[in-house]
Amino acid sequence: MHDTHRRSLDALARRQRIRTLQPRQGLDFSSNDYLGIAQSDALKKAARTALENGVPVGAGGSRLLRGNHPEHELLETEAAEFFAAQTALFFNSGFAANTALFAALPQRGDLIVHDALIHASVHDGMAMSRAEHRAFSHNDPDAAADAIIAWRKSGGKGRPWIAIETLYSMDGDTAPLHQLADVAQYHDAMLVLDEAHATGVLGQHGRGLGARLEGNDNVIALHTCGKALGASGAIITLPAILRDYMVNRARPFIYATAPSPLMAATVRAALGIIRTAIGKRENLAALTAHTGTLLKARCGVTPTGTHIQPVIVGRDARALAIATALQNAGFDVRAIRPPTVPEGSARLRLSLTLNVTTDDITHMIDILAPLLNETAP
Repeated sequence: MHDTHRRSLDALARRQRIRTLQPRQGLDFSSNDYLGIAQSDALKKAARTALENGVPVGAGGSRLLRGNHPEHELLETEAAEFFAAQTALFFNSGFAANTALFAALPQRGDLIVHDALIHASVHDGMAMSRAEHRAFSHNDPDAAADAIIAWRKSGGKGRPWIAIETLYSMDGDTAPLHQLADVAQYHDAMLVLDEAHATGVLGQHGRGLGARLEGNDNVIALHTCGKALGASGAIITLPAILRDYMVNRARPFIYATAPSPLMAATVRAALGIIRTAIGKRENLAALTAHTGTLLKARCGVTPTGTHIQPVIVGRDARALAIATALQNAGFDVRAIRPPTVPEGSARLRLSLTLNVTTDDITHMIDILAPLLNETAP
């Protein structure tokens, strides 16, 4: 019994790709709590106040049954205003939101062209979609356009959808948004922006890298609430007609218990925090610059210029060995291995947050630099 599952796990273990749950320990170099507000007094106070005012912890049902709460609607109204979008829709998680979006909105006869490094949640949504889907080379607008042109020449009659991340979670690089927006405009395509790792940190008032595009009829954006916003859930901002369509057709929305009304109230407070968090964003930018300077000088690593900094080491075993050594030294750095990243590109993902200081970063790199040399192939 369960022999197939055992063999699969054994195969992962032989390739040093078995995953296990690890406790939090050491200084935070792996979370996505970029602005350090997940444990802030402000969010704790917001949650306490909401509870005292009678906001329930659980929704008790789907939004289309009794689960729709005024806090959900307040959040969606305030999020649409903050992100300068027509409307917004709140989901339990970014994964659920992306899956719902790509499963429901692109129609039979449409084409989804997506960046080769797009998140797994988009792949799961595309697997449920009636539309065709094709990858294009990472951050290559010309390749996206070529994919659409080839599809049209082969008889494609529907609408193209271009799916990208604005800041890539494992590489730390940003998308060429201006060029991709031009491609979308020229080919009458929908442009879907996954702002998960940019929301709260980048763009005016932390509105994300695609802030200037929001509100356009051909733009949809995903803003997760469990990263820089320090809470959980996700907000999709989109044209009103598409919101109505998702409420009626998106199965992960229709048939799931609604997000916690208490969490909706907490996310509203988080939006208020990031709206005025200029100092926090400046501090994070300073940590990013400090890290980049040291990594280049001490480790020969090219800085990404963002708060996500990969250190690519190649082999899975090497990535695990360095990560373990850093963890033993008190730094919570995690190894990222295929299939999360391409074969041969196992890495350390350094996630910079306001939960650490410049001294912490300097100390971590003091230990990392010789490890990279000692464990070199």
